[in-house]
Amino acid sequence: MTAAFVAAGLGIIPGTAQAADPVPVAAGVAEAITKASTSQGFHSPADRTVRTTLPAATEGKTKANAKTAAPQTAGAASTEQAALDAGANPTLAVDVSGTSYTAHGIELTTLITSADFALDVVIDWGDGKTDTVTAQGTAELHHSHTYDKSGEYQVQVKVTDAANAVQATNGGAFLTPGADFTPHAPTRLLDTRNGTGALLEKVPGQGTARVKVAGNAAIPAGVTAVALNVTVTETVDSGHITAWPGAGYDRPVTSNLNYTAGHSVPNLVIVPVGEDGYVELFNGGWSAVDLIADVTGYFTRSSGSGYTSMTPARFVDTREGVGAPAGMLAARSAFTTPIGGLQGVPQNIKAVALNVTVTEPQGPGHLTAFSGTGAVPTASNLNFVPGQTVANAVIVPVAPDGTIKIFNGAWSPTHVVVDVVGYYSTESKAAFLPFTPFRTLDTRVEEYGWTGGRFRAREYITKGFTPEAATPAGVEAYVLNATVTETGGTGFLSVAPSPDALPAPGDPAAPAAARPVSSTLNWTAGTTVPNLVQASDGDHGVINFWNQGHEDADLVLDVFGVYQTK
Repeated sequence: MTAAFVAAGLGIIPGTAQAADPVPVAAGVAEAITKASTSQGFHSPADRTVRTTLPAATEGKTKANAKTAAPQTAGAASTEQAALDAGANPTLAVDVSGTSYTAHGIELTTLITSADFALDVVIDWGDGKTDTVTAQGTAELHHSHTYDKSGEYQVQVKVTDAANAVQATNGGAFLTPGADFTPHAPTRLLDTRNGTGALLEKVPGQGTARVKVAGNAAIPAGVTAVALNVTVTETVDSGHITAWPGAGYDRPVTSNLNYTAGHSVPNLVIVPVGEDGYVELFNGGWSAVDLIADVTGYFTRSSGSGYTSMTPARFVDTREGVGAPAGMLAARSAFTTPIGGLQGVPQNIKAVALNVTVTEPQGPGHLTAFSGTGAVPTASNLNFVPGQTVANAVIVPVAPDGTIKIFNGAWSPTHVVVDVVGYYSTESKAAFLPFTPFRTLDTRVEEYGWTGGRFRAREYITKGFTPEAATPAGVEAYVLNATVTETGGTGFLSVAPSPDALPAPGDPAAPAAARPVSSTLNWTAGTTVPNLVQASDGDHGVINFWNQGHEDADLVLDVFGVYQTK
């Protein structure tokens, strides 16, 4: 194992987990966090320093001069006053730079220019907290601070030379790189089938649809990222969809969802919003498709909720009567299920991150998750056909009483399974930090350092996040897109934090992990299935990805961002 960020291994069940060679692109996550966070810095040069002569010194020196000085002309008096204002430390000035390497943190560099006098330095971080230090003459000072919430803060450095009764002040506005979440009632922003938010025409192969986000459906200006449920439909060929901020950004090589002919495929997407307020959806296939995009929430640097991750927990399974009445959810009907106050989820949360699965549906249709109060939205979270088992990530507002509803939009009954993976609340500290997506694992190729072969049946791949210098601080969860492809049969993917740390080189292998019961995505033979994953790496910085099927497959992981408390 090296200081590289991710090490990968294959867990054998039964047996023990074994570490493989480190992934050479491992530092990508740390580098991406650094690049994303440092873009929000500020610099206020020394020539912006505001100098102030302290009142007590001005009064005392003026009186002394009045007793001893000879009568002066008006011009001479003006010159004397200028010298008085400058004091005995005329070069005193402050240069202030603020940058960050985390979602909530600031690294402050203060360059003081001064004659050789004792100085008192007060740093006002803009959130009601201050640091006080001393310096002597010209000095370079470095300080760090972590904000409790995302936002814009006015940072000010005040340097006082008490001996000469002069003060120098400088600073600037610091915008935290991370942003907090605001839930939004599921609302359709784009539907190329009927011209909602776009022209009434399909998106051509290798073409793009633009989705207006900022200023649309009461989403404010200044939105940094958005949670969209993107659905591709009316497909006649295979292809993929990529979401990205558009203007000013290069389109990433990663994908958000994959499709084949004749299938409607949804996936939750958390994507930065471009400076023009739009998100772009690229059709990577060669044939035209229809695209639908429903907003379920957005991220800003004001008045939002942080994120808390969980080990996935099953809250609903209609097959067994867990969290809802036993038996299939009837056609065109909904059930209400409590979330707040159960299984470690606190009361008064604002939204919940789910993985919702439909299984054994008796006909085609769609499923919609929404707050426990209010009318059924027109938006959908996942689509299905008879007999299909399909899962999708969902972020849904939670009603004040802690409940959500699940609506079956089909004309036939179906079973529903709901797993909770995290929640958003005003008490949660983790802010979302998006960055340019990149691929970190593809079991089909060795380009990413993987030498373990295919994603073997009934086994798991371990990705460990080492506690070394390259590891970013305070990561609550990783936002990934998991894609299973080249499937040989039916199965499902489970993602959960490992109960054990990765062993050090030469140490015995970690014990075999217990098999999770939650599911992240489901597949059948010959399909390619993606899903968004908001995954915690637990207490040991390790995530396990389980192939719960009885046939081998391949696994692809793309990283889109992190939730970070620091």
